[in-house]
Amino acid sequence: MNALHDVVIVGGRAAGAATALLLARLGHDVVVVDRATFPSDTVSTHQLARAGVVQLDRWGLLGAVLASGAPAVRQVTLSAAGTSVTRTVKHTAGVDLLVAPRRTVLDAIVLDAAVRAGARDVTGVAVDGVRFDGAGRVCGVAGHRASGAPVSIAARYVVGADGLRSVVARSVTAEVLEDHGDRGAAQYAYYGGLPWHGIELFAAERAFAGVFPTNGGEACVWVTTPTEDARAQRRAAPSRAAAFESLLRRAAPELADRLARGRRTSPVAGTLRNPNIVRRAHGPGWALVGDAGYHRDPLTGHGLSDAYRDAELLAGALDRALRGGGDAALAEYQRRRDRALRDVFDLTCALAAYPPVADFVELQQQLARALDAEAQELVSPPLVRSPR
Repeated sequence: MNALHDVVIVGGRAAGAATALLLARLGHDVVVVDRATFPSDTVSTHQLARAGVVQLDRWGLLGAVLASGAPAVRQVTLSAAGTSVTRTVKHTAGVDLLVAPRRTVLDAIVLDAAVRAGARDVTGVAVDGVRFDGAGRVCGVAGHRASGAPVSIAARYVVGADGLRSVVARSVTAEVLEDHGDRGAAQYAYYGGLPWHGIELFAAERAFAGVFPTNGGEACVWVTTPTEDARAQRRAAPSRAAAFESLLRRAAPELADRLARGRRTSPVAGTLRNPNIVRRAHGPGWALVGDAGYHRDPLTGHGLSDAYRDAELLAGALDRALRGGGDAALAEYQRRRDRALRDVFDLTCALAAYPPVADFVELQQQLARALDAEAQELVSPPLVRSPR
């Protein structure tokens, strides 16, 4: 692996696989490195907002996602203060459905498409840090295999797509530009044995819960709360599952009653602290994408769509950089990313403060409008290329 590649991407999940796919379709020499092998799971509630569905459709991958058994979602119900409103998913921005595929399915589909386009995936390798040249510019990565054997990959650009605790971000000391706290918890489990009727959302005082139908006839059932509430319930309950079920019953008692007639098919997963941060996204020879560059509380379900949008912005910038535009193209990537994330990020931070239910519902309505506007913008994307 002594060749000088165009780009090495650390992290092969949502943001990394999508960036690799688009760069490979543009004809660049791309290597994707991940400690995991695929298919494999990761912590995620895995719902795609409309913008993410639009991008999968444009990339020619939505058909494969639906063929995997992830159901097309065509209605969304929001329940709050004793009332429920159900809305049909309208045909907007070229799509008329939402979808929430398991990450075991989705990540493999996108990474496989990247490999078919010409990217090379190197799995089972943990990256320990970036390499610098004599001028202080990032020029590759160093890592190791499970056996301990060292791995070194040289590249003109290194992309950190390795999540919130990004090794790349730490290695380049990427500055945190905004930090709005980490006071929100999100927990989920999978349930089967019941019919699912689209996406369901439940707003309550200091809690928000929901149902995302997914592969295998199951649904991802989740609940978000302030961190202090989740921790208090963990201390009071005999198990993590019992704590989760108590929080879910507080947020959505009717849903909890329904779930009692089905079966929980997985352990409870999730995180009790979810930072809302924006990092500097580029520097000499490096860039960050996905959660490595920008992380928000998952209660707005926008992480995957953010990752795909920013992957497309970054792939376009790297294409220009590699064709002679230099690092100035990456500075433009950050400007475009920061503009694109603004509305949803601000609404996420406001929702994660758990205002009174009436205010929470109003913020949800604002979020829905922001998501529709975002999807419309992506109909005319910054980067359009057909598969090879």
